[in-house]
Amino acid sequence: MSDSSLGHGHAWRPHATRSMTELLASMRFAIALLTVICIASVIGTVLKQQEPVNNYVNQFGPFWADLFLALRLNAVYSAWWFLLILGFLVVSTSLCIARHAPKYLADLRNYKENIREQSLQAFHHKATAPLAGETTEAAAQRIGKLLVSGGWKVRLQQRTTPAGDGWMVAAKAGAANKLGYIAAHSAIVLVCLGGLLDGDLIVRAQMWFGGKTPYSGSGLVSEVKPEHRLSERNPTFRGNLVVSEGAQSGTAILSQSDGVLLQELPFSVELKKFVVEHYSTGMPKLFASDIVIHDRITGEATPARVEVNHPVSYGGVEIYQSSFDDGGSEVQLRARPMVPGAEAFDVKGVIGGSTRLTRQGTGEAMTLEFTGLRVLNVENFGDAGAGSGVDVRKVDLRESIESRLGAGNKTQAKRELRNVGPSISYKLRDASGQAREFNNFMLPVDTGDGQPVFLLGVRETPSEPLRYLRVPVDAEGGMDGFLRMRLALADPRLRELAVRRYAAQAVDGARPELAAQLAQSAGRALALFAGDVAPGGADDDGVAGARGRPRGGLQAISDFMEANVPEAERARAGEVLVRILNGALFELAQLTRERAGLAPLPPDAKTQAFMTQAVLSLSDAQAYPAPLVFELRDFKQVQASVFQVARAPGKNVVYLGCALLILGVFALLYVRDRRLWVWLAPEADGARATMALSANRRTLDTDREFAQLRTQLLETAQPPHGGTP
Repeated sequence: MSDSSLGHGHAWRPHATRSMTELLASMRFAIALLTVICIASVIGTVLKQQEPVNNYVNQFGPFWADLFLALRLNAVYSAWWFLLILGFLVVSTSLCIARHAPKYLADLRNYKENIREQSLQAFHHKATAPLAGETTEAAAQRIGKLLVSGGWKVRLQQRTTPAGDGWMVAAKAGAANKLGYIAAHSAIVLVCLGGLLDGDLIVRAQMWFGGKTPYSGSGLVSEVKPEHRLSERNPTFRGNLVVSEGAQSGTAILSQSDGVLLQELPFSVELKKFVVEHYSTGMPKLFASDIVIHDRITGEATPARVEVNHPVSYGGVEIYQSSFDDGGSEVQLRARPMVPGAEAFDVKGVIGGSTRLTRQGTGEAMTLEFTGLRVLNVENFGDAGAGSGVDVRKVDLRESIESRLGAGNKTQAKRELRNVGPSISYKLRDASGQAREFNNFMLPVDTGDGQPVFLLGVRETPSEPLRYLRVPVDAEGGMDGFLRMRLALADPRLRELAVRRYAAQAVDGARPELAAQLAQSAGRALALFAGDVAPGGADDDGVAGARGRPRGGLQAISDFMEANVPEAERARAGEVLVRILNGALFELAQLTRERAGLAPLPPDAKTQAFMTQAVLSLSDAQAYPAPLVFELRDFKQVQASVFQVARAPGKNVVYLGCALLILGVFALLYVRDRRLWVWLAPEADGARATMALSANRRTLDTDREFAQLRTQLLETAQPPHGGTP
């Protein structure tokens, strides 16, 4: 029984091996692998790779983030399944080459001159013609010479027949088509091997078998332990190197999904200067780094310049200009209070650092994190005011056509690029660790309506777009006028004083009862606008606070109108109420300037533009989530270059594979493999020729070529009018 089982086992193993080999070498299996690789490449292109886990959670949610991490879609090109698919594709294509290449190489040497005469009748392209007055040998020599002169490779074979000696002329052309198959399949193997060499496979192998682990902590680079470092003899790697101006570094960072690996370089890079050149619009046109490469073995210092698309190679390592960053710029901010009870103060910091703050009045601890400084901010103001005064019924056919012709970068929208100056980004983190991100511009921006504004941006999470509070510039060129109005609006005594002044100026002194009524309406409007609502309930006007929090601005005015004014009278009553509100706010602004020792605002168009924007900004400021606004006062910029350093031995392999792929595809598509046979049988008055043509593709070109060959080889041999040829 055991012998029988053993015998069946031996019989099964060759069959299973043969079946597995057939599967791996099949075209369907290779196409399936290529399809999976294409899908994975699309995912790796669309989904940002090697991002922190929190970014995926913020953008897609916990469920999808966990799924992406489980499938390693955040690092597709270094995932074990992607590398495994590449390995299977290499094996499959290699088996296919080993299986078919010997046959194709044999076909290159084989003329198939032993084909039988009867087999020629089975071809689609065939012809028969008598060759009177010409022996079979002479006809074979003549036809052979004609084919050789036409670029064919020819072999003649003499055969003995009962009627005499016959000759077979076998010719072939387009043998490069077979080489194209081998070149194209070899190119796939070379490209995959180059991808495996230059990918993450070698680094993964060191992590699997060499005891290397990613580092997920923080601190100085010099304090990282050896198990998180890769040797400078590492045959392949690709990482980032961040160098600040005036500093040098020789340790690259290889990002992993669960940390980083440190790659020691055989040299260190010193950044002398980071150069940025701009167009007249403010858009950058050149990023470059003037560096000095210090060899760690010889100590030699080599100056070089790295530009975008112009890398520097040293010691087998390519240095690319990847990006730029802040290298620790020093900033000076001015904290401006947005709520009563706080005072302005100055704070200094370094980009990338943080400082502890204590909220005045409540004692609440906050952390101010300096996250970014941008000296240049180029924005498009070409669409400012678009749509106003445009007749949508007008259709200009010529303009419509011309707007869609021309260069590929031509767009129908008009662009007006303008540099709006520096901006500071920071985060305010509370005691529980929750943080909001802010982005404030240093200089006022004219958005197109004639009233310059300071832009104060805020967002809750990195996945959200920034929402900007537009603070109007006062007569002195700053935001003090708006901030004084903001604080005065929250003070009931100042509101009451502003209301009395407004009522006294708006009503004739001979009618005090009208002044009292106007003062009452104006006071109610200012209270609504200021959000002076009882927490958790409703005030005398029937407007309830949202979840106990004050609600003000123009939304409170709108809610009051809907709750207290009939629909038919809302338009007129709203117009009157807004006019009263604007007048009271103007007096409030004049009152704040008087208390600050400034001259009153003149009643002109500039003041009107300021007040119009101030009313809108005061309304929006009700939703501003921070008690302080940090204004950028001064900075000292320190640039840093982000280099990509790579040792890529598979690059030349990939280049060779691409060249073979181009040659192979060209040979497969444009080179036709043709075989031609001419059998010359002896006859009483000469010879009879039977010709057949075979091609790997039946095309019109093949039909024309066969007709030309038939005329050239067979018909021209016939004597004209029965004469001697």
